[in-house]
Amino acid sequence: MLIRPKACTVMLLAAIGLTGCASQRTETALQQATESFQAVKEDSNVLRSAPRDVIRAGESLARADRLSSYWGTGTDVRHYAYLSQRYSEIAREHSQLVLNQERLTKLELERQRLQLALREAKLASVQQQGKWLEEQITSLANNEADRGLVLTLGDVLFDTGEADLKTSANRTVLKLVQFLQLNPRRVLRIEGYTDSTGSKQDNLQLSKARAQSVADMLVDLGVDEKRIQVEGYGDEYPIEVNASERGRAKNRRVEIVFSDDKGQLGAARE
Repeated sequence: MLIRPKACTVMLLAAIGLTGCASQRTETALQQATESFQAVKEDSNVLRSAPRDVIRAGESLARADRLSSYWGTGTDVRHYAYLSQRYSEIAREHSQLVLNQERLTKLELERQRLQLALREAKLASVQQQGKWLEEQITSLANNEADRGLVLTLGDVLFDTGEADLKTSANRTVLKLVQFLQLNPRRVLRIEGYTDSTGSKQDNLQLSKARAQSVADMLVDLGVDEKRIQVEGYGDEYPIEVNASERGRAKNRRVEIVFSDDKGQLGAARE
């Protein structure tokens, strides 16, 4: 059977096209694997938690590079690039699991320590304690005409971009718990705020998470969750301009709004 010259040309061009597509897929696979490996290799948490998976990712990537440079097929290169990328993903997942477990352990130890500190916090009498705490809370808070007594927990009580309370917040939290124990009709609204850095959605989530972190600590220490409302306002309602670091730090805060002694809270912000 004779194949016409024109048909031969079409078949040759098709073969070249298929080869080019395969080559492009191989280069893309290598690039993605390289980026994934570089990311986990430069992450100290991943190196600490999953060193073996990082090593395997590097070995697979090195083999893919050698096959690409010398005598390997595109299929072989893509296979080892895939293995490298998967090992990198496994290393990062393993690292995240370890970090989560460490965080839970830390929070549990801190909760136990605070509970112990709360049990050991004794004053001469309930009346003296109540008066002293009332004075302490009032000295820390501001009396806003439309909202009532408002206590501000500043940015220093949280790490940047994190929602977990630092240990420097413990003294204030303990005062709040004791104050609420001695004033069982009072309720709270805990409001979270951020500066304008980041997206609106991220800021809203972070502000709500920070307020919830304070609420969770109070509940862990015995405050009835029905006495607590939680709101997140993101970068709304700044108290300073966001043009300076000082202003942004002022805006990153959690505000605790107290009800009156009959349990009546001012209206929430809209």
